[in-house]
Amino acid sequence: MAELALIGDIGGTNARFALTDPTAAAPQILQEQTFTDARFHSLGDAARHYLEATHTHPVRGALAVASPIEGDDITLTNRDWSFNRGKLQQSLSLDGLQLINDFAAIAWAAPHLAAHDRLAIHGTVATPPAGPVTLIGAGTGLGVALLTGSTARGWHVVPTEGGHASFAPIDDEERRIAAWLRIRHGRVSTERLLSGHGLSNIDACLRGVEPVAAPAAQTGARRSKDIVDAALSGQDTAAEHALRRFCRIYGAVAGDAALLHGASTVLIAGGVVLHFLDFFRASGFMEAFTAKGRHADYMRRMTVQVITHPNPGLLGAAVAVRARA
Repeated sequence: MAELALIGDIGGTNARFALTDPTAAAPQILQEQTFTDARFHSLGDAARHYLEATHTHPVRGALAVASPIEGDDITLTNRDWSFNRGKLQQSLSLDGLQLINDFAAIAWAAPHLAAHDRLAIHGTVATPPAGPVTLIGAGTGLGVALLTGSTARGWHVVPTEGGHASFAPIDDEERRIAAWLRIRHGRVSTERLLSGHGLSNIDACLRGVEPVAAPAAQTGARRSKDIVDAALSGQDTAAEHALRRFCRIYGAVAGDAALLHGASTVLIAGGVVLHFLDFFRASGFMEAFTAKGRHADYMRRMTVQVITHPNPGLLGAAVAVRARA
């Protein structure tokens, strides 16, 4: 019987767990479960619950976590969870525990994504994608990673914290949004705009909601899901305008990342745009992506795709386990 390994994708909202057989012909995701509620006080609690529910006893694991992976003490960026690698490994009775950044996991998954796991926004879908590959995704936060190399030479994943780079507004409206966010947060990173909370911030600013300094609650702000639903209804011009501005900022930031990486392919991940793909494709995303002055033609030669695979983080964790097999 195959010796299964524990894999996980731990983000700011969802904690996903599954099992994989590292010796299988291709990366596998088995017995996947997603936990979104707040009943678990720690990553260890959630992982132990999964193992008890599946009646499994893996001897090693790989967890993708939304945090920089430095040292043994890890604190998630957008979730009130922290843990020690050694203590977590011991509590789960694992002989080995591999930790990777959540967007590094998506980069590991990229060469293994089938054509039907990606939707072309610009250019055509090639399998595997042509490198270098910029990966960027707005979800609870904003993830950025770089994938270099090829199938022949081997792929190399570079985790980054690019989502926390400073936001660069390009017109008066974006300068107004940046000023609003500066009152609320002080420094304005791109994640303050490109995330679920980011869409809420953009909408609140454009509707004239007065900013207050964090951590005070921002009264009058709408949830990102409500903004998307209102925008897609065609009955709320303010929501539609906020969502269109979100897409344009997304395009500009993704283009900047691709320029910095010298990318041939840009893969967009994260859960936000999957809720409004048709709107996203028709928005000003690509116009802002290519609006790089003398390098506009250079940008148009890049392929841009949205990852539609339901669990790319788990897939990447499965790939990482195989690399250690």
